[in-house]
Amino acid sequence: MNYILRNHSYADDIVTTVMMFYPNEKYTRIDFPDGATVVSALHGSNALAAFYDGDIKAEYQLDVDIENEKSVRYGLRVAVFCCLMQVKPINAPWGVLTGVRPAKIVCNLWDMGCSDSEVLGILKEDYLVTDEKAKLAIRVAKSEKDIVLGGSGKISMYIGIPFCPTRCLYCSFTSYPLDRYAKKTDAYLDALEKEMTFVSDITADKTIESLYIGGGTPTSLDERQLERLLSMTEKYFGIPEEYTVEAGRPDTVTPEKLKILKDHGVGRISINPQTLNDETLELIGRRHTVAEFYKAFEAARRAGHKHINTDIILGLPGETEQHVIRTMDGLEKLSPESITVHTLAVKRASRLKETLEKYHMTDFEHMSAMLKITADRTEKMGMYPYYMYRQKNMVGNFENVGYCRPGCACVYNVQIMEEKQSIIALGAGGSTKIVSRGGERIERIFNVKSVDDYIERIDEMILRKEVLKENG
Repeated sequence: MNYILRNHSYADDIVTTVMMFYPNEKYTRIDFPDGATVVSALHGSNALAAFYDGDIKAEYQLDVDIENEKSVRYGLRVAVFCCLMQVKPINAPWGVLTGVRPAKIVCNLWDMGCSDSEVLGILKEDYLVTDEKAKLAIRVAKSEKDIVLGGSGKISMYIGIPFCPTRCLYCSFTSYPLDRYAKKTDAYLDALEKEMTFVSDITADKTIESLYIGGGTPTSLDERQLERLLSMTEKYFGIPEEYTVEAGRPDTVTPEKLKILKDHGVGRISINPQTLNDETLELIGRRHTVAEFYKAFEAARRAGHKHINTDIILGLPGETEQHVIRTMDGLEKLSPESITVHTLAVKRASRLKETLEKYHMTDFEHMSAMLKITADRTEKMGMYPYYMYRQKNMVGNFENVGYCRPGCACVYNVQIMEEKQSIIALGAGGSTKIVSRGGERIERIFNVKSVDDYIERIDEMILRKEVLKENG
């Protein structure tokens, strides 16, 4: 799909809007229409869009406040959206919203003095969001706001362990197969401890509200290495108010590791089946069965873990509503404290993206039905939606929603969405966010993604974080 920009440079806004109609294509900026081409132009106070395919097929324009950048960018997106709707009508439950944080928009509107009914009207009329999704955004925002207010003046922390038993079909995270990197895990922990030492010094006067160890799969480490990791974490940062460790792959969970987690004060773990259908697990490259997931979950209960989260993914290749019902049946019997429902996103760096033509993918109608199943079943389980985010290239352009029982919301998940609190990230691929002026200013510090580079350049990673001293 080609696109042309005239009198503006907001390529990302235009491409993300075009992606809603023509997903998983190559988007090329050109100067003159050639084949299927979207034109986005700004002429004075007019945002204009046109679609060409041989000749002009559709046009749309609207007025914008030329002195307000947000108005301009919003107008350009709406013009493209409404233009393409004329040539390729799609079901777009989130309208022109392409950002990852719908609830954040709601909170911003509240801060401007808008009532719930006014927020609902703005989402539906200005952003073209459906009534169902607008109400979901408001409901989630109310849950998130309470948590954000409770974390004022504190920080959160993320520690990345980028190792996994295998790389899943859909995965684009910073993760490395453990069988190839086993000899480097101790060196990685050496570098991580060096970074911990520095960060603990500059955050000594801060209260850590939540600490999240993710990956990869932290429990890919063997018992000795996991003991070392958690001992280091406790030494430098203590046991925070909320302490989460991902044990996402059931095939990495052992009774010994569960005991280590419990002994070190970990209060929340995540054991993620993604689906409770063996044929799908094999297809996506998970080296465990449904039975092994049950075994891991039940072992965690026996070890005394009282807050277990489970992640599932809707829209995995070949799955139908009946597969989702089977998954929810199994989770209901286990009664986890929280469930995160992901909509499959076809990420650019995933194996799925490279081999997309091999698979039967879920369409809008079936994905909508799957989401309704999970919403209904989590409500039946006594859960409510407490955080939400969206991604590019999500099947059906839907959303990811975290559900939990009362009192079981994951603070870290909310803080990373709302961006009102600084989050210090350690390890390969870590992305630190320094938040100031109540979220008006966010500065990011990135660690390198490669395990080898992180080990070799750990002094540089520490140097990058010197700016933290200047931010108090």
